[in-house]
Amino acid sequence: MPGGQYTNLLFQSTQLGLTGQWSKVKTAYATANRLLGDIVKVTPSSKVTGDLAQFIVANDLTEQEVIDQAESLSFPKSVIEYFQGYLGQPAFGFPEPLRSRVLKGQVIEGTDGMVSFEGRPGADLPPYDFEAARKKLEEKWVIDSGMGAPSTDEIRDVDVMSHALYPAVFDEFMLHKSEYGALSHMDTRTFLTGIAVGEEVEVNLEPGKQLVIKLISRSEADKDGFVNLQFELNGTPRSVSVKDKSAGVDDAAERPKALKGVAGSIGAPMPGVVLETKVKKGDVVEVGTPLCSLSAMKMETMVASPVAGTVSRIVVTAGDQIDGGDLLVEVEEE
Repeated sequence: MPGGQYTNLLFQSTQLGLTGQWSKVKTAYATANRLLGDIVKVTPSSKVTGDLAQFIVANDLTEQEVIDQAESLSFPKSVIEYFQGYLGQPAFGFPEPLRSRVLKGQVIEGTDGMVSFEGRPGADLPPYDFEAARKKLEEKWVIDSGMGAPSTDEIRDVDVMSHALYPAVFDEFMLHKSEYGALSHMDTRTFLTGIAVGEEVEVNLEPGKQLVIKLISRSEADKDGFVNLQFELNGTPRSVSVKDKSAGVDDAAERPKALKGVAGSIGAPMPGVVLETKVKKGDVVEVGTPLCSLSAMKMETMVASPVAGTVSRIVVTAGDQIDGGDLLVEVEEE
């Protein structure tokens, strides 16, 4: 494992709920490296190895189980794209039969049914359609679109480019913006750690327009995990009740879990945030049909159907925070 990745992967594992399993993650990293073909570790390829290692630990898989169950497992997107050749061709080739099993039912987006690249990926990709991407983003995120969770009043060129380069990260940013508003005016320390009781911060919205915020008091969390905050906004007393995510109140207990041993009861392979649902109730799906996309700590996972059948129930929507094993979709098998 590259030294620079060690601390990053430790932090990422903690955020993914793998606290106390760091030794297993390190062991699984060696397992993942073997499964991927003992690849050279640079920033993209080391991330693939780390993502697969955490996936193995989170789902309690052995090396042989990964190979045997590869056709039905919802691997992190980075792992699927590695086997599709997005990072190029490994010096010693891709390991088989794992590659063929992982790619069963997979198609490279934007191509005419291509499953994997045989050479340099850019040589086979069509030109990126920036106008089509802009239109899609406007339909999804612009305030007047009526598409559920509007976040902005316009899509800028930088938004289109950000989405083209990092679609999952951009969607996470827009979901956060739709819930909390634009926070670019806030200083970094306040954004990351919050305000202490008695502390006062200044937020400059534009020249001549400034907010002065002072936190007066903070209550203990109630049984539902909410705290009451008393504060002053430009000298005017205000109060608000917010959910304290560090209070230890588990919302995940309210969510149904996928039934073990029932292939059509499809659960989350990792904890994270739901970025998008790809199907609706009544849709007919095949093995490998994308159902929904999840993201956590820059690791995106596309959950695919392990069975053919009809979607009978969708439990999650975009923005939902879920834990590993939470039920996402139910498919009634043919």
